[in-house]
Amino acid sequence: PPSPSPPPPYYYKSPPPPSPSPPPPYYYKSPPPPSPSPPPPYYYKSPPPPSPSPPPPYYYKSPPPPDPSPPPPYYYKSPPPPSPSPPPPSPSPPPPTYSSPPPPPPFYENIPLPPVIGVSYASPPPPVIPYY
Repeated sequence: PPSPSPPPPYYYKSPPPPSPSPPPPYYYKSPPPPSPSPPPPYYYKSPPPPSPSPPPPYYYKSPPPPDPSPPPPYYYKSPPPPSPSPPPPSPSPPPPTYSSPPPPPPFYENIPLPPVIGVSYASPPPPVIPYY
């Protein structure tokens, strides 16, 4: 039997160099702001008290005289008419002197009056109006 041919020798191949990666995009960075200087320490100063203004000079003013109240409105009143003087009393007639009592009134008999002619006391019923 033919002897197997020896395997071909193994050659190591290094991998191809990687293609150079593109440079990273450039981002503009503004410079950092300067650190703010610390604020000066705060000292509280109370405001100076206002100088008291001298009080205004006091002038005494007498109160104004009260307004005179207007006179009440005048209403004209006519003088009352003179009361009529009562008529002089007429001399009263002397009281009649009755010598005898007055005569009695004459006596009338109760005679019925005759009926008045031409006046009907009960009117006849009205005529019946036919209704169509």
